[in-house]
Amino acid sequence: MLVLQASLLGLNQVLIKMVNAGLQPVFQAGLRSACAILPILLFALITRKKLSVTDGTLKMGLLCGVMFSFEFLVLFIALDLTSVARVSVLFYTMPVWFTVAAHFLLPNEAMTTRRMIGLVLAVSGVAVAMLDKQGGTASLAGDLLALAASLCWTVIALLVRGSALKKAEPEMQLLYQLSVSALILLPVSLLFGDLVREMTTQLALVFAFQVLVVLAFGFSLWFWLLSIYPAAATTSFSFLAPVFGVFFGWWILDEQLTSAIVAALVVVCSGIVLITYKPKPQKVS
Repeated sequence: MLVLQASLLGLNQVLIKMVNAGLQPVFQAGLRSACAILPILLFALITRKKLSVTDGTLKMGLLCGVMFSFEFLVLFIALDLTSVARVSVLFYTMPVWFTVAAHFLLPNEAMTTRRMIGLVLAVSGVAVAMLDKQGGTASLAGDLLALAASLCWTVIALLVRGSALKKAEPEMQLLYQLSVSALILLPVSLLFGDLVREMTTQLALVFAFQVLVVLAFGFSLWFWLLSIYPAAATTSFSFLAPVFGVFFGWWILDEQLTSAIVAALVVVCSGIVLITYKPKPQKVS
């Protein structure tokens, strides 16, 4: 199930890039959020999750929604400018930036030697990816936007871990983000040109798959996994997401994989493994 979740996250980048051919990126981001609200809401109601905006989480929930809006605004534009492989390597460095920020902002998240080595490896991989300008589409603007999206994701994770929002059900956290981003991105998309490009039935089906399977089912699966497995065990699989992203970009979109991108992927994933891995405490006999 964890591998399936990681594969859906990696596939997500490819689906976004495909639908960008039919819908303007910002409009697609807002429409996706709007369409995903109902399935997530139904899932929360069926599983009898507590959904409330009067439990002291509203302000932080709205702030998370604003950050979520900016995250996907720049991510969708990044995928319009550069390859899925590059975006996957850069966007999924979130654990790296989270580790650095958590060291200063969250209790019990001090930087260890192992995490420091992982941090150096991951940042080195990012540098290798950004310096690679061979093969496929390479855009400095796209690279920077992918990193900006990763930093926004980091802020959201910090808000969830370090504010009143941690009291809310995960589904409620996501509903905050989806609702606010739909309200922000759909009007903002009018500033980015024509809303519809060359939409086809095939792309409409890809968009529906993205909303129902990747977003609604994928996030619901993630919440379920977090409810029955330790967070450390689930997050340790996060390094697989960029691997699947690069793979699907090559397999589905026929993107050229340069040796530099492959090297960057290996180095970044190695860094993420070192950062997220938490050894089991030894039992005292």
